[in-house]
Amino acid sequence: MSSGPVGIAVVGAGVISKQYLANLAGFPDVRVLAVADLDARRAEAAARAHGIPVAGDPDTALAVPEVELVVNLTVPAAHVGVARAALRAGKHVYGEKPLALLPGEAEKLLAEASERGLLVGSAPDTFLGAGLQSALRAVGAGDIGAPVAASTALRSLGPEGWHPDPAFFYQPGAGPLFDLGPYYLTALVALFGGVERVAASVRRARESRVFGAGPAAGQSFPVAVPTHVSALLDFAAGPTATTVFSWDSARPHIHFEVIGTEGTLSVPDPNTFGGPLRLRANGAADWAELPVRGRTDGRGLGVVDMARAIRSGGVPRASGALALHVLQTMAAVTDSAARGAFARLPAQVAGVPPLPVDWDPTLATL
Repeated sequence: MSSGPVGIAVVGAGVISKQYLANLAGFPDVRVLAVADLDARRAEAAARAHGIPVAGDPDTALAVPEVELVVNLTVPAAHVGVARAALRAGKHVYGEKPLALLPGEAEKLLAEASERGLLVGSAPDTFLGAGLQSALRAVGAGDIGAPVAASTALRSLGPEGWHPDPAFFYQPGAGPLFDLGPYYLTALVALFGGVERVAASVRRARESRVFGAGPAAGQSFPVAVPTHVSALLDFAAGPTATTVFSWDSARPHIHFEVIGTEGTLSVPDPNTFGGPLRLRANGAADWAELPVRGRTDGRGLGVVDMARAIRSGGVPRASGALALHVLQTMAAVTDSAARGAFARLPAQVAGVPPLPVDWDPTLATL
């Protein structure tokens, strides 16, 4: 088995790559050796900014022999193609969410990885941050008694007001369900285990939207996905959850509460890595702040956890199996809304054990 830092190639030098590259540079168990993009100039600029030795197209990055793990930051429609190419080059893959556009594609990808003895991991890794890890520990310690239900919501007017190129957010594989749903659903599955069945209703408020920033400001673009999603989730372990994902609300709102037999936990925004975390015990007059312990470094925690799993022969917490179940849940939401009936999930996954409280990606372990 190899030792030392895991060599990484980042494929996709868009907006989100800046946070990944900055964070990965500070994690000694990984070493970024290449950055790739279909736009060679973007790859070269990212390589210069972060002192990365190789820049070019994806084939160039995959050809670097010391690269063991590909971090796939391409747009959703390209996720499977890039991941498959990485696997066939003998590389492990950690990708941005969603794992694929369709569950069947993701299942084939994981099967190929298994046949090749390679690992697949996937964002979001926000659930590895201090806020959600502290929530996992609080629920596991019985702070709210037995979990009964959860209530979550994410509402806003969508990303076109600030993102310079938001059109892809409104194409298949995105929308509020597929773009932001993974943060909430991953956190819920980490807390409760697998989803058993789903009932949902969806709406699309407008057929087109308008660029609010960037060079195309004022121009319209088509909307191909639902922009308001309401879902009821029943978990195999017993709890239930209600959730809303909407880009049609003028009142921005984020909400995540877990209800138990002995109290309610107010959970941080699952698209962040920190707190606060609050508990309201049955009969209490107000909320009490709970300690938040863990990492708040940002995106890349899942890459480090996966690199350590590669070296140890373990399973990454932000695993392909977890991402597949979240994708199957989102597909079930879509199916339920289309049929007007409950949709059942084909398989189950376990909840995710919390990280050790002293887990630290900035300390070399490999």
